[in-house]
Amino acid sequence: MIKNIIFDLGDVFVDLDHKKFKQQLHFLGLENITSNLTGYNQLYEKGLVSTEDFLNYYKDVLKSGGFSDEQLVRSWISILGDFPLHRLSFLENIPDKYRLFLLSNTNELHIDHVKKRFGIEFYNRFVNSFEKIYYSFEINLRKPDKETFQLIINENQLSYSFTLFIDDTFENIVTAEQLGIKTWHIDPEKEDISDLFNLKKDLFK
Repeated sequence: MIKNIIFDLGDVFVDLDHKKFKQQLHFLGLENITSNLTGYNQLYEKGLVSTEDFLNYYKDVLKSGGFSDEQLVRSWISILGDFPLHRLSFLENIPDKYRLFLLSNTNELHIDHVKKRFGIEFYNRFVNSFEKIYYSFEINLRKPDKETFQLIINENQLSYSFTLFIDDTFENIVTAEQLGIKTWHIDPEKEDISDLFNLKKDLFK
């Protein structure tokens, strides 16, 4: 029986526009994200480099383009799409008997954009629906590392077997399952988080 639910953010509540982000990479002159860029992006997601250093790093990589901070930020946040109101309504109406947590690999620029785009009232309604929020850049850990999940479980005295983790990224799901956590590998193209109790009703019997 599920008593605790850990949600991801991107492509669970906030739609991710991968096509638009790829277009922005081309605008910056990048055909793809190299392993070096991926590594630095992950450092930023873990809060181990500041937003200022992050932007300066990209300006150095793209020095031939002469891009401004505003252009880089616009490209970086372009992956963030809509946050449909029905998902927030769903979240706010989950019965109190479930303990709710949010675990997201994210960064300061993305969260700042979510607050600005959807408004602070909307954002506060969202975060207040959870017992606790775990953003990777604040806890200096990111999925799929086991320590990330263990932090939430241990800090909140949760049972692995009574906990459901919902994420769109397969490698994150694998780690959670290895720890004994129940999972839903959600497909954002076909499934919506608001259908949780219908699609996964067997977990809630």
